[in-house]
Amino acid sequence: MSDAVSAPPMPVVRLCLGVTGHREDNPAFAANRSAIVAALEQVLDEIDAAVAAEHHGPIAPTRLHCLLADGTDQIAANSSLARGWELIAPLPFGLALNAAINSHPATEGEARALLFGTPGDCDDCSPELRQRASTIRSLASRSRLFELADSDDAMRELFLDKLRCPNDTRKAATFAAESSLRVALAGRVMIEQSDILVAVWDGLTRALIGGTGHTIQIALETGASVIWIDTHAPDQWRILSGPESLAGLQAGSHIEVDRSVELRTLVRHALYPAEPPLVHKRHGHRRHAAPGAESLAREAWPTRSNPVWHLYRRVEALFGADSFRARFRNLRVIYETPDAIILRSAAGPLALARALPGQLHDYMTEIESGILRRFAWADGISARLSDVYRGGMTLNFLLAPLAIVGGIAYLTFASSEEKWLFALFELTLLATVLAITLIGQKQRWHRRWFETRRVAEYLRHAPILQLFGVARAPGRWPMGTETSWPEWYARHALREVGLPQLVITQPYLRRAVTEILWDHVMTQRDYHIAKARRLAAVHHNLDRLAEVLFALAVMSVLGYLILKGGGALHIWPKTIAEHLSYMFTFLGVLLPTFGAAIAGIRYFGDFERFSAISRVTAEKLQAIHTRIDRLLSAPEGALDYGRAADLAHATDDVVVSEIESWQSVFGGKQVTVPV
Repeated sequence: MSDAVSAPPMPVVRLCLGVTGHREDNPAFAANRSAIVAALEQVLDEIDAAVAAEHHGPIAPTRLHCLLADGTDQIAANSSLARGWELIAPLPFGLALNAAINSHPATEGEARALLFGTPGDCDDCSPELRQRASTIRSLASRSRLFELADSDDAMRELFLDKLRCPNDTRKAATFAAESSLRVALAGRVMIEQSDILVAVWDGLTRALIGGTGHTIQIALETGASVIWIDTHAPDQWRILSGPESLAGLQAGSHIEVDRSVELRTLVRHALYPAEPPLVHKRHGHRRHAAPGAESLAREAWPTRSNPVWHLYRRVEALFGADSFRARFRNLRVIYETPDAIILRSAAGPLALARALPGQLHDYMTEIESGILRRFAWADGISARLSDVYRGGMTLNFLLAPLAIVGGIAYLTFASSEEKWLFALFELTLLATVLAITLIGQKQRWHRRWFETRRVAEYLRHAPILQLFGVARAPGRWPMGTETSWPEWYARHALREVGLPQLVITQPYLRRAVTEILWDHVMTQRDYHIAKARRLAAVHHNLDRLAEVLFALAVMSVLGYLILKGGGALHIWPKTIAEHLSYMFTFLGVLLPTFGAAIAGIRYFGDFERFSAISRVTAEKLQAIHTRIDRLLSAPEGALDYGRAADLAHATDDVVVSEIESWQSVFGGKQVTVPV
């Protein structure tokens, strides 16, 4: 082990909020504006107090996401800045178009002045219009902007067309529909980046795409909790969980709850992982079990793999490789350190990402430190634990039958006076099996491997998602059977980096999809195709070996019976069977015992099921690859943010599905005595 490599720091703990709500022109909002502002401030105050009440370590300033529209968004944005929070704005359009649309110009001339002119060009605009535009730009200057500007050219023409022909209801409806889709995209980005959504809503309809009700429904469907401030009764705000809570919305809350307590619980669950009580005590390992994410930092860095624990991988090589040389290749691995990954395996993708149009160097530096270094650490630790756990269990499967065979080998190779040497040999091997089992259970090899592998796999694909502003919503993260800290660790590592300050354009999307996502999907597909083929071969060859050993055992017993029977019939001397009886007894134990051991290794490794999982994963990735090819071959402009984000989401879903399948196979295979 080496002390030269230190663990990356723990992710910064931070609460992320989203805000959605009605604009100033909503009748219920306008009628109760002062009460709504007071209720919104009360909710934000209580969230502030709940964060301040947590004493488990340093907490970064709360981050608020909103679209900067007038009304609720701007009220919450100003309040967050006054509190020292971070403000991030996923905008449905580029800033210029977004400011023009949300300033509500009455004529095409006013819109053009806002879109293309200098501040002086809007002197003829009404003071109210200039004030609205100034407010949006002022908030934008103090925010981190994630601008979905890839469809701005088309949206700008629809916007100007609507103003040019104010009596053309079709043009107005077309612009409203298309802009609503863009707002819904930005709303999805906000929801995915938020732990809790604060919503000011009149409760009337969820049918308007991109509207407040629609955004609330999407948030609830993705597992987020929503703090609903009713525009008709703002002081009676309440917390909604699950889309079913919308069914009886107008009936009010039938159960009296302490909203402050409920809110503090929401904040705590967002900030810290929820561990099952006494889980380690139930297995008798409480003294040695790590309390949570801190265990990852406490792991010792393995400079290189230890040949003592290579046995599982050697089985894969012996029975799955295509050539004799590959079967006996050197399996020693030098693990890539968190510093080395930036210069080696990740250097190519990082260079491509930095070359994307409009990408900021500082953001890629955050991805390096916040994601890639943590991935390298978790991956190296997990690889070592995988060798120790799986290699130890494979060694147990071989030592146990070897002990049995060694214990009776004196029948063939020694006299009864020398039996004690063989008994000592048997005892030594059995003691080794027990030692491996007890140490593995005490040091939680199985669980530590599971936990660190989950972290590594979540972070492996994360940089791709970050470049598209895509994240897994809080309610969509899988849960481990006994721990949730790996998901917490990965989620907060991604939240630490957050959305980039970025303008999404057509050239950016095309290069990001072509040069990064396409290659990533293809690489992962090819990896799983090769893995599925290799593991299927391992299963088949182990199966054949076990069958051969059992067949030889049958032949051995049959051979002895033939010799015995021939002697009884005086076909040959009886002494032949008598002289060979110990040898046949030895073979009668050795062959089926090792046949059972091989079958046990095959069962433990579950190579066939892992092959099937990789085969299914490869098929899913191939389907995504085909979708990417079709999209890239479409006419210019067909590739928009929504389609690119869907492809990134689909890739993430395949990854998480593969992790869940993998856990379901190996979840119950603890370190045990192979009996």
